[in-house]
Amino acid sequence: MPETREKSALIAMSGGVDSSVAAHLMLEAGYRCEGASMELHDGADLADARTLAEQIGIPFTVLPYSEAFREQVIDKFIRVYEAGGTPNPCIDCNRQMKFGKMLQAAADKGLEYVVTGHYARIAYDEASKRYVLKKALHTEKDQSYVLYMLTQTQLAHIQFPLGGMEKREVRAIAERLGFSNAEKQESQDICFVPDGDYCAFMESYTGKPYPPGDFLDLEGRTIGRHRGAVRYTLGQRKGLNLAMGAPVYVCGKSMTENTVTVGPESVLFTKTVFAEDVNWIPFEVPDGPLEVTAKTRYRQKEQRATAYPLEGNRLRLVFAEPQRAVTVGQAVVLYKGDLVVGGGTITGTE
Repeated sequence: MPETREKSALIAMSGGVDSSVAAHLMLEAGYRCEGASMELHDGADLADARTLAEQIGIPFTVLPYSEAFREQVIDKFIRVYEAGGTPNPCIDCNRQMKFGKMLQAAADKGLEYVVTGHYARIAYDEASKRYVLKKALHTEKDQSYVLYMLTQTQLAHIQFPLGGMEKREVRAIAERLGFSNAEKQESQDICFVPDGDYCAFMESYTGKPYPPGDFLDLEGRTIGRHRGAVRYTLGQRKGLNLAMGAPVYVCGKSMTENTVTVGPESVLFTKTVFAEDVNWIPFEVPDGPLEVTAKTRYRQKEQRATAYPLEGNRLRLVFAEPQRAVTVGQAVVLYKGDLVVGGGTITGTE
């Protein structure tokens, strides 16, 4: 008889309902499972994750990653804001921590897969001999936007057992099993800025203030005072406190001059977007222009566009219709139907 290889997985447990049900489903599928939580910052509450792992009946460990998290996620978060962009730390955390260091931890434990509660799907394409990433079956919960950076090596050792499920199904399983987190609400905040005041966090973390400066109109005339350029995002209207006779929006920032330029919404639209650090999933690099749909924000509806690969792992993307407030530092993610083609970090617009 040929030797049967044991199926094994490290479950990334946050204490939430999704990762808890993912752990249960993997056990049910016959995997040897261990639970783990990443300790990423001071004040991280891992008690729920430990309790759920005990209830499910799997070993649980804490992975002390706070130093790496600070260097690779928090420091970048601050650099991007200070340079005038808007970062996406959840994507960086997925890249560096959850599917970087945690995959290594799984390998060190002799476990084949890392499993998370993300709503997305992974498949193997026999024709191309490559792993592909797909949207969740029920797109209202799809999280593929924050997973576009996954490499072939990573995709080969990751499982998303919730990719074909609806949230209500997941909660129903948790309720049936008596999980204490069955009705636990999802956090919408950045984990290390739980109150949402990222500027106060940055001032506390760096020990330096982000001082007030001038609001400018499109002609460069001073029209008021702002509370620090890092506090404002392209396209923002609320909180400007400017009496201009007509609505105005943040149209640009100069971090060196500490100025924020405002103007009418019409100047926010652009069709051409540039990105770097591009990751392609179904192929190495396309050999020419590619018709895709794309989005430049997590909650945005996909828009038709043409992707032009550039040298140096870069991309030029031309949308069929102008897009509003495309923001440096955010991710642009490309799709073909339910297939994630790839994505990159926005560096500018034309």
